[in-house]
Amino acid sequence: MLIIPTYIAQSSIHGFGVFTRVAVKSGQMVSRYMPPFDVSYPKELMAVVQSAEREYLLNYSYLSVFTDVYVLTGDNDRYMNHNDQPNVGMNPDGSTTNVALRDIAANEELTCDYRTFDADWQKKLPHLCKS
Repeated sequence: MLIIPTYIAQSSIHGFGVFTRVAVKSGQMVSRYMPPFDVSYPKELMAVVQSAEREYLLNYSYLSVFTDVYVLTGDNDRYMNHNDQPNVGMNPDGSTTNVALRDIAANEELTCDYRTFDADWQKKLPHLCKS
């Protein structure tokens, strides 16, 4: 769950993105895993849900490379787009928090590198898999 004020708007990267309303300092916590807003579920769930539900879950959740379960965030965080040079990343202390990797200006799009946490990143970023 994002712990800074954000909003959804058109993204120059892909469709819609999440943008910060405030300036964020490098190293500042941006989000954290916070049930019941954020949920985790096993991979086996994908086999029993309807196709529309599966499509939604595959689009908005990620398969954690750390826990091997799907994680679905319950707020604007699900609109965070991939960037090869992201401004948000996993906290180096190994916790389930995300921090600003550099200073981020107010109204700037928040981005992350899917390859660092999503086991399904190749399905979401096929253009990066081409040789």
